[in-house]
Amino acid sequence: MKNQAYNPYLPLWEYVPDGEPHVFGDRVYVYGSHDLAHGCVFCLGDYVCWSAPVTDLSDWKYEGIIYSRMEDPANKDGRMVLYAPDVTQGPDKRFYLYYVYDKVNFVSVAVSDSPKGPFKFHGYVHYKSGERLGERKGDQVQFDPAVLTENGKTYMYTAFCGHDMKDRIGAMATVLASDMLTIEEEPALIVPGDCYSEKSGNVPQALKDLSCPYKVSSIENWSAYKGHEFFEASSIRKIGNKYYFIYSSVVMHELCYATSSSPTEGFVYGGVIVSNCDLHIGTYKPAETPAAYGANNHGGIEKINGEWYIFYHRHTNGTWFSRQGCAEKIRVLEDGSIPQVEITSCGLNGGPLEGKGEYPAAIACNLFTEKPSIYVAEGNPKVSQDGCDKEDGTPFEQKDTSYITGIIPGTTIGFKYFDFKNLKRIGLRTRAYIHGNFEIRTSPDGPSLGTITVDSSNFWETRFTDIKIPDGKSALYLKFTGTGTGQLKSIILE
Repeated sequence: MKNQAYNPYLPLWEYVPDGEPHVFGDRVYVYGSHDLAHGCVFCLGDYVCWSAPVTDLSDWKYEGIIYSRMEDPANKDGRMVLYAPDVTQGPDKRFYLYYVYDKVNFVSVAVSDSPKGPFKFHGYVHYKSGERLGERKGDQVQFDPAVLTENGKTYMYTAFCGHDMKDRIGAMATVLASDMLTIEEEPALIVPGDCYSEKSGNVPQALKDLSCPYKVSSIENWSAYKGHEFFEASSIRKIGNKYYFIYSSVVMHELCYATSSSPTEGFVYGGVIVSNCDLHIGTYKPAETPAAYGANNHGGIEKINGEWYIFYHRHTNGTWFSRQGCAEKIRVLEDGSIPQVEITSCGLNGGPLEGKGEYPAAIACNLFTEKPSIYVAEGNPKVSQDGCDKEDGTPFEQKDTSYITGIIPGTTIGFKYFDFKNLKRIGLRTRAYIHGNFEIRTSPDGPSLGTITVDSSNFWETRFTDIKIPDGKSALYLKFTGTGTGQLKSIILE
């Protein structure tokens, strides 16, 4: 088989969420935070970078650790973790990494001569007075910085607005000078948190109560954000003469966007680009029924080799703390709108996966039971792995196996999409205390086209059934009916 791109697009042992893709030269680089397999909290790892040729998004290269959490003077003891970063190329052609730690309220900056690092500490974003942004009286919380540089200025977007936090007004845009550190204009609030979408008239009083001197942008547009207000995960891009502000809304699982002709004002709500539980997608299921276990989300859009993509993340290991990067092709329509896209198994592949060969079960994009749930929770089936992260980029060893576990009666596992040609049989590699049948379908509620009977086994065992699926692009769904709780390592298409 030729090389193909799957979701997640990095090796199955790697956990880089909050992905910000940027094309520099002839390669796309992804910068994100760094979770660990079976992590107990978010972002336990140092920053790493992966890159790929813009012409082959299946060929990802591990660039190594690009920034240690102890590089910053504020964290010499290493007790804080690095949250979601972003990178921009400055007017001096060097590359600047913007980031925050989990327990302080300021934005740090590191610099490198190369987009693949390593980065060295550069300084803190500060006012002309020398006070750091976030530490002046009245400053809003600094979180998840996103950056865009043009015409000698850098526009930085930050904030965190948890549900019903009246002291968090919304996302803010801050203009930085060519030194990449000094604030040139007072921050401007551009997108509301959930306390102010319908009560935007309260913002002037809230700013006064909080002693916050920020500007407020286009407050007359804020009511349109109702139900999709800003939560976190700022990201910024420019397409033509329009700025796209991408963010995670208060429901967390979706990435939304707003657009403006200015980088610091006038943003108008656009819609949802992607949901990591596929809510609002009604092409293959009821639109408001989740088809995966979602939670928080973070990512950005990028044009790669002439095509636009949205990068986002999914959740594994039954927790919020082991997230993996995924991506989907999107369309930017002539009117500037971006329709929501399905989550798939073949995101960066440029089309469906070949309908032949062995595929890891862990690339399933749909996973749910007969009791659908939007959010990750105990007791649900999940993607997991044996072994640990392998940060030197070496290949899997036998003990490092990813699989779906917690498969109970009524579990549905979905893969989208394959290009089937003369498919004759399907095999499943299973283990653990499971007994019953996997029904094979091409839609979640479609007719069963065949069954594979599985039985308890201590080690991975493969069982086949003959099958006939019409040639062409199709989804593949497996629904388990039986008893016990089992695991699925891979599917085999012959």
